[in-house]
Amino acid sequence: MAAIPANENSTLSLLDRAVEDDSGSSPGRYHLGASIIGRECRRELWYSFRWTTVTKHSGRLLRLFARGQREEDWFNHLLRLAGVTVWDVDPDMNQQWRVEAVGGHFGGSLDGVLMGVAEAPKTPHVSEQKTHNDKSFKGVVKDGVAVAKPEHYSQMQIYMHLMNIPRALYQAVNKNDDSLYFERVEHNPAHADALLRKAEHIITSDRPPEGISTDAAFYKCKFCDHQALCHGFQTPALSCRTCAYATPQTDGDARWSCEKHKKNLTGEEQREACPDHLFIPDLLANWAKAFDSADDRVDFKNTVTGHSFSNGGEGGWSSKEISRAIDIKVIGDPEVDHLRKSFSGEVTG
Repeated sequence: MAAIPANENSTLSLLDRAVEDDSGSSPGRYHLGASIIGRECRRELWYSFRWTTVTKHSGRLLRLFARGQREEDWFNHLLRLAGVTVWDVDPDMNQQWRVEAVGGHFGGSLDGVLMGVAEAPKTPHVSEQKTHNDKSFKGVVKDGVAVAKPEHYSQMQIYMHLMNIPRALYQAVNKNDDSLYFERVEHNPAHADALLRKAEHIITSDRPPEGISTDAAFYKCKFCDHQALCHGFQTPALSCRTCAYATPQTDGDARWSCEKHKKNLTGEEQREACPDHLFIPDLLANWAKAFDSADDRVDFKNTVTGHSFSNGGEGGWSSKEISRAIDIKVIGDPEVDHLRKSFSGEVTG
C-alpha cells in the first residue's frame, strides 16, 4: 500500500491557520493589565500600553491561552466539590469581577472570589488560577509563588488591594500530570501601593522609560514582543497612542484626549488614527534624531543614511508611510522623495 503523502495543507496546519485568522492581530488591550504589572521592564509595559507593536500569535500559543481559560471552569468545579463557595462572577453585576485604578487605565479581571476555604473558612479569598508546564510547576512548589512567579504574585496583590480582600488562594495545575498546588497569599499593602505607583508612572509618561537592558541578545529581551522596536529598526505601529498629540487623562473612564483636534478619542478612533498623526519622536530614536518641529510636523535626521525627512507637514512623510516602510533606509532617500513628489504618491511598503 502506498504511503499517505505529506501535505502542507494538513488538517493540523489548516486548524492552526484558522485559529490565527479567527484571532486576528491587535495592538493590545485598552488598559494596562494587572496581570503584567509585575514584569520587570517598564519600557515593555509602556510599549504595550501605547500599542507600539502589533503582534500576531501562533495557533499553538493561542490554543495554549484558550486551555488556560478552560481550566478555570474545572478549578471551580473542584473547589465546589470541596465545599468552597465560588463566585466566579460578581453577583450584583452578573459579570466577571473587575478592578480599576489610575483613572480606569489600569486594572484587570479576577478569576473569582471564594468563601469557605478550609484553612480560613470565614475569610474571603481572591481566586487566582494558573496552568503550568512541568518545570514551571515544580518551581512554584519549591519556592512559592512570590519567588517563582512574581507576575502572578503582583497580580493577586493588586486584586486583593483594590477589592479590599485580605487573602488570595493561588491554584496551579501541572499540565503534564494534573498535579495541583494551592497556596494562600497574604495581602501586602506596601507591595500593592508600589505597583500602583508604577502603573501610574507608566500610564502618565509621555516618553518610554528605560528598558531592562540595552543588549538585544539579553534573554528577557530576546523573547519580548517589542524587541525589534526597542533594539532594532522596526517602525512603530500606527494608532493614536503612538501619536505626540494624544494623552491619557486620569480623571476617570479611561479617557484619552487629542491636543490637535481638542477632543476625546473613542476606542475606534485610537486604533485607526487620523492623517494628522505625528509619532512620539522617541519611538524612532534608534534610527532617527529629531532636530526641529512645528505645529504640524517633526523634522528628523535618518541616522542610518544621513538623510533628513519630516514626519508630517507639506511634502513630509505621513506616519502611515513610516509605519509600513519595510526598510527605514528609504525614509528620507532623495530619489524616493523625488518619486513621491513627482507622482503625488506615497510609500506603501
